[in-house]
Amino acid sequence: MSFPLVFVHGIRLSGTSWSVVREQLGAHPSAAVDLPGHGARRGERFTLAAAIDAVAEAVDNVGGHAVVVGHSLGGYVSIAAAARHPERVAGLVVAGATCVPNRGFTAPFTLMHRVLSRQSDGGERASGRLFDSVLPPRVAEAIKHGGIATEVIPDVVRESRHFDPLTNLAEYPGPLWLINGSRDHFRTHERRFLAASTDGRLLITPRAGHYFPLAQPTEFAQCVLDISYAVAGHHSSR
Repeated sequence: MSFPLVFVHGIRLSGTSWSVVREQLGAHPSAAVDLPGHGARRGERFTLAAAIDAVAEAVDNVGGHAVVVGHSLGGYVSIAAAARHPERVAGLVVAGATCVPNRGFTAPFTLMHRVLSRQSDGGERASGRLFDSVLPPRVAEAIKHGGIATEVIPDVVRESRHFDPLTNLAEYPGPLWLINGSRDHFRTHERRFLAASTDGRLLITPRAGHYFPLAQPTEFAQCVLDISYAVAGHHSSR
């Protein structure tokens, strides 16, 4: 027995960013959401409440009970969704999202938005070249195909500054995996996140950075697949 996997993408990206990871899962059931303001929902206002609804709908679409896997912004959204709907979230995987989103954390995103917004295409080509340089070609192409929504940054920053991930983690009773690359700049508060959780584990991937889930899709897919089976064992033993 195992649970379906629901993937939640990072800021500016879309569900297409998970395409290669999902391919590695074979026949294992999975879904990938587009958060408000991203992908097929580009142009919508991003709110945390609407993002939580998007995750809940994706879980319902795969049977009503799933392991939710979030990276970066998707990690924070997944924490919020698990706190709001613990009966839907059988297990939670949070990758690259263990830094409390205070003003210092969000300021670089505001600066990035200002710089990229001055370009005629909103910085889409420049962002695409960055992803080309740090990710496998198929992953970078999938990201660019889904669109890179720089314009959503102000909404995300506003919502993030009012979000308390530690309190939300404490409200989720299920099993949690925090997965960080050893070189990820978003792991500053990982021990506080672990301490706030009811049933948490911390996994550090050596020599990996913030984009570990997308940069090493085969390894990450195997990791979350193993977690899906572990969560099933956790539930069957209760």
